[in-house]
Amino acid sequence: MQITGNHQMARIVRHNDESVREGYIRNGGKEVKLFTSAFKAFQCNNRIVMAQRKHLDDFLRGKNIGRLDCGRTQLEVSEELGIAQSVISRLWQRFQDDGNVSRCYSTGRFRVTTPNEDRYLAVTAKRNRRSTASDLSRQLSSATGTAVSRQTVYRRLGHIGLYARRPVRCFPLTATHCRLQLAWSKEHALWTPQQWSCGMFSDESRFSLQSDSRRTFIWRAPGTRYRQENTTERHRYGGAGWLVWGGIILGSRTDLHVQSVTITGHIYRDVILEQHVRLFRGAMGAEFLFMDDNARPHRANIVDECLQSEDITRMDWPAYSPDLKPIEHVWDMLGRRIAARQPPPPPVYRNFGGHCLMSGEIFPKIRLII
Repeated sequence: MQITGNHQMARIVRHNDESVREGYIRNGGKEVKLFTSAFKAFQCNNRIVMAQRKHLDDFLRGKNIGRLDCGRTQLEVSEELGIAQSVISRLWQRFQDDGNVSRCYSTGRFRVTTPNEDRYLAVTAKRNRRSTASDLSRQLSSATGTAVSRQTVYRRLGHIGLYARRPVRCFPLTATHCRLQLAWSKEHALWTPQQWSCGMFSDESRFSLQSDSRRTFIWRAPGTRYRQENTTERHRYGGAGWLVWGGIILGSRTDLHVQSVTITGHIYRDVILEQHVRLFRGAMGAEFLFMDDNARPHRANIVDECLQSEDITRMDWPAYSPDLKPIEHVWDMLGRRIAARQPPPPPVYRNFGGHCLMSGEIFPKIRLII
């Protein structure tokens, strides 16, 4: 043990040294007197070490009784063995009363459920992963007559690695979707950075101003988030909200376009293609490659005619492809900021060129950062 003070560093030789109790320590064969603050710090640290000991084994209990029976004081035994004096006092008093110093282990509170009932809860939760803790408690009571609380159900399922988590939402993919996505991945797997630098990834995302109250929990183990029984298939999200479009390219980006009305082929051509995409096509030349998804406004005839007239090459994109574009980080940031607003943003509108855009106070102008 080391003590730091206004004197040089010193080491305690023995805990039961009389010089220690008097405020002296040995340093290089010499006795050095401690300052009052350093000596109190040593006593405090020694008591903390004593307090961290939980239980004494039978051998250590016998050592205490043997030293006390030989005439040693309780304080001396406490400093020698590093045990609190109150513990030694109770141990000695118990030895004088009944002559026994062995620790009596208490059984504690009895477990409400049996191992078979614990297995019943686990099997029931795995068969119906959307059942709540209250449902499992009622089913256990009906089957075995044992009434348990919701917290007990949580603890029993947590012991086997089942916790309440929200299911992952995914799209229902067919064999054709998987085949086309795999073919697209193999085709573009060996593309160089120069080839990717000529492509613009565009996307739009819808942000709802209403909270999602349809939140359900399931019982699942760690590492099983994307299994079929732990997912919920869902195509669309309801409620009023705002549509945001943006484009990103290596080394550059477009401004975010925000509107409340549903995007149509005419709006997509007049606002998105004419005001944003066409400018990048003119700056990059014939190597420019434009990527958008398979939304209905993107595949309208007037949109195809506009792309052909502007000599814009469109990249093929399989249906229901994973959203792996870098612009997805922007959508995540916007979604978190909107969800964190208290109170939720009110529906404020402004008219810009015939399109209803969101107020700058509600949806501040955000630029894509690469």
